[in-house]
Amino acid sequence: MTPLQVLRAATIGNAQMMGWEAKIGSLENGKFADVVAICGDPLADITELERVKFVMKDGQVLRNDLNSAGDKGCGQK
Repeated sequence: MTPLQVLRAATIGNAQMMGWEAKIGSLENGKFADVVAICGDPLADITELERVKFVMKDGQVLRNDLNSAGDKGCGQK
């Protein structure tokens, strides 16, 4: 599978398989969403998904390494 196919299978593909695409699977107004942020492009390098910098679940920030004192942000040294 290509990286794009992997991302689709893990998100909208699973939602469709369960019949829940009206509620989950993509970022749209009115849908439930858990969000992760990474610094790189997962389509260029799928292993970027192993380096998650930000996680939001049910509207609560569970992890935010983007603004921590020791982190200068994505791509900065």
